Amino acid sequence: MKPFRFQKFDILQHKNVFRVGTDGVLLGALCKVENAQKILEVGTGTGLISLMLAQRNANAEITALDLNDDAVKLAQENFKNSPFSERLHVFHQDFKTFESQEKFDFVVCNPPFFEENNSVKDVLARQQIELTFRDLIEKVSVILSPEGVFSVIIPSESALEFENFAHEVGFYLVRKVNVFGIENGALKRNVLEFSKKKSTLEILDFTIEKSPRKYSDQYLELTKEFHVFGK
Repeated sequence: MKPFRFQKFDILQHKNVFRVGTDGVLLGALCKVENAQKILEVGTGTGLISLMLAQRNANAEITALDLNDDAVKLAQENFKNSPFSERLHVFHQDFKTFESQEKFDFVVCNPPFFEENNSVKDVLARQQIELTFRDLIEKVSVILSPEGVFSVIIPSESALEFENFAHEVGFYLVRKVNVFGIENGALKRNVLEFSKKKSTLEILDFTIEKSPRKYSDQYLELTKEFHVFGK
């Protein structure tokens, strides 16, 4: 499988690991990670999001977890080959049993979206078998620092359910990005960010394409430090 090339790092890919996709790129570029020092990524896959956050925040130490042994080995290789290798660490670990003596001030996840079904493609990465929304939220509430931020990207039809679960454990929604696939099209995704501290909710609309197969100015600006785009 061909590597996916970014400006400052390459992503080796594997048939048994969820590939580089727009959701991961969006979360890696849109989440507000600038002030974080100690970051945790849950379900790192290829390591894409952790690498993007390492590029965006030169002061952050990043811990990445994955339940898939192939993903852990792949992320290790991608981290090792990057300019940020000293600040990136990956572990073969079930998040539900993960323990840390220190709290994280930023937790990020592109979680499994779908209820358990008969599909055999990318089962752990796509289906809520090993990690449900509730599992994820409850565990994050334990390991996130009092001032910390929890950031996810999910299908828009699941956003209200996710927000309700988060509210039940004491999280406040502090930022919401409405992601539209194409200009004047339907809402497709939401980037949701939560904190244990209540603050004014920030809402942003974001469009990926202005016409079929033609990126919007928003997307080009957002990813200009990452995508090669013919450079």
